[in-house]
Amino acid sequence: MSKFALLFMMVFFGGIAATLFYSGAASFVLYQLVYFLNPDDRWWSAAIPSISYSFFSALLMLAALAMRYRHYSELSPWSKQPIFKWMLALLVMFYVVGFYAQRPEVHDRFAFSFLKMFVIVLVAYKLLHSKAALHASTWAYILGATYIGYLATITGRNSGNRVEGIGLVDSPDANGVASTLVPATAFLMYYAWLGNKKAKLLCVICGALIANGLVLINSRGSFVGAVISGGAFLLIMMFSKHRQKGQRAMAILIVVLGISGALYVADESFWERMGTLTNPEDQASSGSGRINFWLATLDMMEDHPFGLGVQGFNQLSAIYLGDEYNNKSVHSLWFQGLSEVGWIGFGFFAAMLLSLYQLSRKAREQVLASNNTDAYFQIRALECGLLGFLVAGSFINQFRAEILYWMILLVAVAANHYYLRHQTTDGAMKEANHTKRRIAT
Repeated sequence: MSKFALLFMMVFFGGIAATLFYSGAASFVLYQLVYFLNPDDRWWSAAIPSISYSFFSALLMLAALAMRYRHYSELSPWSKQPIFKWMLALLVMFYVVGFYAQRPEVHDRFAFSFLKMFVIVLVAYKLLHSKAALHASTWAYILGATYIGYLATITGRNSGNRVEGIGLVDSPDANGVASTLVPATAFLMYYAWLGNKKAKLLCVICGALIANGLVLINSRGSFVGAVISGGAFLLIMMFSKHRQKGQRAMAILIVVLGISGALYVADESFWERMGTLTNPEDQASSGSGRINFWLATLDMMEDHPFGLGVQGFNQLSAIYLGDEYNNKSVHSLWFQGLSEVGWIGFGFFAAMLLSLYQLSRKAREQVLASNNTDAYFQIRALECGLLGFLVAGSFINQFRAEILYWMILLVAVAANHYYLRHQTTDGAMKEANHTKRRIAT
């Protein structure tokens, strides 16, 4: 058995043991790691039993929730989290569109995948019942992204100036893989600043592999997403009035190290590809021709306002763009969502993001009121991770990507820990005090 196969089996059975004897949250951490390791498509998979590890990880999550459902529900009730009603509405819309989808068989298959992902998010929301569990999930994401960076490093560019063949289950192509690395940028900056010495050292190692992976994969959208994600968090660190002593100096140090590392790993091919972003007139090389695809989506919605279903844009692309654009993708999660579920479904998605932002803002206000600046910057890092993925996904089809809904999940979990629970506690205390006064009178 290869070392990777042995390591994977240790991780898998270790996750099962941790779930049974320590915390149900370990089952979601295991699910995350299985997603990134993707054993079915790795070279070392021949040395391990041929089973669906992601399916068993999901079953483990359900079992962990069932064993302590009442306890987890008291800490993380679904009814208190507004994003779930919008996510459910979006799911229902997928099934409604199925009645008139352009490619019904494809649509039904992906609608069912969205249903499974919705269940995973619901269960994970309850299982991530503590702040320690939230940190563990974030670290699992960093380690998973590091493995992808390592794979890119040892594989090297094997398809022109890009790395192919290291994809994930729902992100098989290079652009999709690169987008999964983007949120780790803000996460690494947060732990590099607030973590202990071991955490800082680990962040340096993970950051180097992730950065090298981004360079080798050569995805322009992910590069922009990483810059936005990391840059936004960096500006918050430097200029926030809630920053701590020495925080600005640490931010400057991170900038120096980050730029130095980027210059070290970036090669000529990387800079040539990123340089095409400054030449939008050349649609073939810069990718600016995708704007025509996005505008075509709006034309499609005039004729099909309730959506076309999964790959409906591909089905009609030649009609709205010309015969030379037959079976083309829209290349944007925003316009992908609009084309698949129409204006109503897209409205549900936008309402979900808006409600999440409003709740996260209240969580930030709550932790600042209690002078918990560490939690404030943790929430900010999660927000920047989601922002970075949305930016990267603006140039590729990631509307149904698991990572997108993981990012939404992590922000929602933070909002639950730092805001919703306080509201529930405060409300219970007020009700108890009111009852006592009524009895006294």
